[in-house]
Amino acid sequence: MKTKSILFFLLLGATMFAFTNCGGKKGEGHEHGEGGHTHEEEATATAAEAGEPQFTVDAAFQNQLAGVFTAYVSLKEAFVASDAAKVKAEAAATQSALTKADMKLLSGVAHNDWMTYLGSMESALKEIQSATDIEAQRKSFSTLSNDFYKSIKAFGLGGTTAYYEFCPMAFNNEGAFWLSEAEQIRNPYFGDQMLTCGSVKEKLK
Repeated sequence: MKTKSILFFLLLGATMFAFTNCGGKKGEGHEHGEGGHTHEEEATATAAEAGEPQFTVDAAFQNQLAGVFTAYVSLKEAFVASDAAKVKAEAAATQSALTKADMKLLSGVAHNDWMTYLGSMESALKEIQSATDIEAQRKSFSTLSNDFYKSIKAFGLGGTTAYYEFCPMAFNNEGAFWLSEAEQIRNPYFGDQMLTCGSVKEKLK
């Protein structure tokens, strides 16, 4: 009898936990606690606590990075629409914008860091363009988002505002981040299934 009672309370607890995580309802915004993603520790600042870029770089490079961000936002919206063909086209446009970021404007550690981020972002964009499955594309988009976030933190967007947002339920509750031009949550990992599932973790410029 005691064993049955313990099992009952364990099942009850698991059920309650499932209903408190996004819930899959449309039109509702949700705030979440900690997710299972390692990068969440890097994004604990609230939207009002954004810091300065790590490196002081030429404003031209920041403007070029802002151009990449504009292309990235269109890519993010293609994921929101769950349109695999549109995703491929926008990934190509983002890759094109990325080639316009002039690495010669950076030097020293800033240059080395950019080359690391650039290589990873280029690989992710190529994977998105070659994949035919939207979920495989989303996995590569997560990688792209993480490295683009690091790039913005390092170099800045020259005054353009970006929001770093998080969904704890993406990839079987592993959790995933993305960047947005607005505080409003438009989830690229679930699209219309759970459009507003997520929360803002950081405000960037």
